[in-house]
Amino acid sequence: MIRFYFHPTPNPAKVALMLEETGLAYQLIPIDTSKGEQHTPAFRAVNPNGKVPAIVDTEGPGGKEARVFDSSAILLYLGEKTGRLIGSPADKPELLSWLFFIATGIGPFSGQAVHFQHAAPEKLAYAVNRYRREIERHYEVLDTHLKGREFIVGKEYSIGDISAWGWVDRAPRVLPGDTDPLTAFPNLKRWFRAIDSGPAVAKARAVGKDHAFKKEMDEETRRALFPSNYAKAAS
Repeated sequence: MIRFYFHPTPNPAKVALMLEETGLAYQLIPIDTSKGEQHTPAFRAVNPNGKVPAIVDTEGPGGKEARVFDSSAILLYLGEKTGRLIGSPADKPELLSWLFFIATGIGPFSGQAVHFQHAAPEKLAYAVNRYRREIERHYEVLDTHLKGREFIVGKEYSIGDISAWGWVDRAPRVLPGDTDPLTAFPNLKRWFRAIDSGPAVAKARAVGKDHAFKKEMDEETRRALFPSNYAKAAS
């Protein structure tokens, strides 16, 4: 059994898709990050960094319980556990390269683009321009790579595709405007539509829908999501 700590945001969505693709049994444990549940001692024991997603595999290596945090680590772990969606041994150098390109580029730059356009109290033109331009550059890299390709790595669907799907799915929020932000990246758009039409995607999108996650952006939420913006409480 996999205990899956989840909030409906891009990185947990990747893990939801991976779990649905592999058919592994899992227990969903909602973590309402807008209420600060990621900062509780119980969750910090699972992920010391206080972020979702995270999993606990009750049947980890040697039959022992194992925790895994960070979406890329979880995708790799589950891929190796099941022997699925990780390509051939010859694919591994490319798989690791693109997985980390997504983890260190598309993911964090998308997050910062969203923050400075939607959450920051001041819409700083420099920050908005920088992160939008960087996302456009990362999309262009992936768009160029996908020319003539069906999948990001090798000839089969893999965790590389799952990882990119989680963030490219949020392109309208990352690059808001009057037109579809993927129009400028036709290979990326074609790839995304193909991945998004898979049967497991619909199941992944339904994960957590029966839980009432907080949606209000009030002071409690700002302190929960952006604690480094606030002075630490005196001990």
